[in-house]
Amino acid sequence: MTTAAQPIPAGIDDTQAQLLRHDYVAERQLATVVFLALKLGRPLLLEGEPGTGKTEIARTLAAMLGRPLIRLQCHEGLDMASAAYEWNYARQMLEIRLGEQAAAAGQATSPPTAPASREAMAAELFSERFLIRRALLQAIDPRNEVAPVLLIDELDRADDAFEAFLLEVLADYQITIPELGTIAARYPPIVVITSNRTRDIHDAVKRRCLYHWVGYPDAERELAILRRRVPGAEEALAAQVVAFVHKLRALDLVKQPGIAETLDWARALLALDARELDPTLVRLSLGALLKVQDDVARLSGAELARLLLI
Repeated sequence: MTTAAQPIPAGIDDTQAQLLRHDYVAERQLATVVFLALKLGRPLLLEGEPGTGKTEIARTLAAMLGRPLIRLQCHEGLDMASAAYEWNYARQMLEIRLGEQAAAAGQATSPPTAPASREAMAAELFSERFLIRRALLQAIDPRNEVAPVLLIDELDRADDAFEAFLLEVLADYQITIPELGTIAARYPPIVVITSNRTRDIHDAVKRRCLYHWVGYPDAERELAILRRRVPGAEEALAAQVVAFVHKLRALDLVKQPGIAETLDWARALLALDARELDPTLVRLSLGALLKVQDDVARLSGAELARLLLI
């Protein structure tokens, strides 16, 4: 059963409170830009390190506002057919063959197919019943009863050419299909775009968005997030986990642990019945926190003991 759509928050405080009710601990600056994106109907571009909660914003907004979430996962080589729409060529070919068989069967009693009939068949082949809607077209489908949340995840992984196509969607919430015409949203979607900044997003895309950099939280906010997301963790263990992670982030690691890794590690420690951190337990469970072998190897022996003692 779907949840009824909810109105947008009344202000910044209301936005922050509603996000918190859905276990997203947002700083005030983030709550402000989220509120403005909803109020002004502007796409929201979130950049930051992986694992800092960018994607989770879209999921939380969908739950908070009672809207369907439509996700487009970007990748190298992403094109219009994968992101917006494509024609069902197999079904079109079947329709052509059925038409040919029907024409052959009636040839003895009917005149040859007129050009007008062939044109009618061509028009029918490129009608909406042969159209396969991908994420972008689903998000602006005029048949939608409410505005969905459209998550365009990790846009920096896509090619520049895809960004150029995306401009029409972000500017006018419409897509032009040469064979069919322009399809425009009845209710423009709530758009959240994320980027891990592996490359720069084009300025033309940024101009259409409200922007926010999502950094690592301070220790206090990360502890609040851990309490919300891993309620089974005892207070002492939660505090030790957050303190240890923040010491790791001060090191020159290949891949800094994000909030997602902090939560994964806390859950792993709970599964191991941990009450507090000790060198053996940390060493055995590092695979939940660090995802690069060079970083894991660095935290052996004296380095690990030093971090636990600080």
